[in-house]
Amino acid sequence: MSDDTEPDVPQDAPRGAWRGSSTTVRFLAPAVVVAVVLGAVALGLTLTSPDATASTHPAVTCSSTTAKLTVQGMGQATVSPDLLTVVVDVDASGPSATEAMASDNVKVTGAVAAFEGGGVAGKDIQTSGLSLQPQYAYPKSGPIVTGYAVTNSVTATLRDVNKAGAVIDAVVGSAGNAVQINSISFSVAHPSGTEDLARSRAVTQAVSHAKAMATAAARALGPVCSLTDQTRSTALPSLNQQDFSEAVGSAAPVPAVPIETGSQTDSAQITLVYALEPLPTRG
Repeated sequence: MSDDTEPDVPQDAPRGAWRGSSTTVRFLAPAVVVAVVLGAVALGLTLTSPDATASTHPAVTCSSTTAKLTVQGMGQATVSPDLLTVVVDVDASGPSATEAMASDNVKVTGAVAAFEGGGVAGKDIQTSGLSLQPQYAYPKSGPIVTGYAVTNSVTATLRDVNKAGAVIDAVVGSAGNAVQINSISFSVAHPSGTEDLARSRAVTQAVSHAKAMATAAARALGPVCSLTDQTRSTALPSLNQQDFSEAVGSAAPVPAVPIETGSQTDSAQITLVYALEPLPTRG
């Protein structure tokens, strides 16, 4: 009999009770698999367990019981105005309402033509006011109507500020004493870019302050609980009729009205509220 022949086994021996090498392998294989699985589970638990030396804190929220930090930020951005809005009053009078209106219409037409001749588009010229008032005399017998006075207000937006002085001079010259400058004001055609820049700078300042304050208090910044824009719209002041009384007076011809745009500064203010959390610590 060769060495590869399996040994004799008693017929009444339990099945699987062989002592041969192949049978031993059959019994060891399941045991090895179980040991490997248990080892992998133990290794996984070890890898996923938190560092025993670090202390953790629950996630911070914006609840009413959470400590909070409120900071404000200010930001500014400067731009040169590129629009000028001018309001002119054109006056006329006559013995009757019809005659007064007809006279005023002629003068208003001349003023509008002067605006258009200076490059102002028709869509930027608007009638902004019209009044017709009776004029009275007061003899002893009682007040009597002596005529009528008309004032027609025209608002024009000049998009080429460099030509504004010459245009205003032409408008005033179109009807002489009948035209008065009511007011002018500067603005920006597309203000959103400057406004957004001012707000961005305000937020940046608030965040910087918050970080410094939290560090000084030995705390860490948590989530942002609120961000409020408290910006108020600002506009350059208008120049009224009195400001132009010398420049466009009717006593003698004058050079083109000097117009200086200067600069316009947009300011923004925001309020930022953070939740505060403890700094991470090590045991």
